Amino acid sequence: MDANTFEIDSQLKQTSYPLVSLSVCDLRLVDDQRWPWLLIIPRVPHAVELIDLSPELRSGVWLEIDHVARVMRDQFSPHKLNIAALGNQVRQLHIHCIARFPDDDAWPNPVWGVGESVPYGSDLLTARLNNLNSAFA
Repeated sequence: MDANTFEIDSQLKQTSYPLVSLSVCDLRLVDDQRWPWLLIIPRVPHAVELIDLSPELRSGVWLEIDHVARVMRDQFSPHKLNIAALGNQVRQLHIHCIARFPDDDAWPNPVWGVGESVPYGSDLLTARLNNLNSAFA
């Protein structure tokens, strides 16, 4: 494999489902039905931080974050959107976009480390992927 070939981190692949490819980023649905939660992954080999991107590419990523956030707001009507690029467990640059609600399992705290993940059942997963694919089409 070429050193400059982009590949999604194996942990991200194992814990999420592919959704759509945007102009600059791949979009994935996190496999935890407790929260509508998307990952925005810039297709840039070896990128760890947003500052690793050229100004032009970083601008494109921000536009796609904006687009994803607006779709999440329209689809789920959250009380709040949490948008973050942490990377403490997976170094590959990826941005979380999580729809939050006052009655969710972690409110008002962060979602990380709260209980066990609740994987999507096949019917709910299919419906969520179809709805989101339509929203991004």
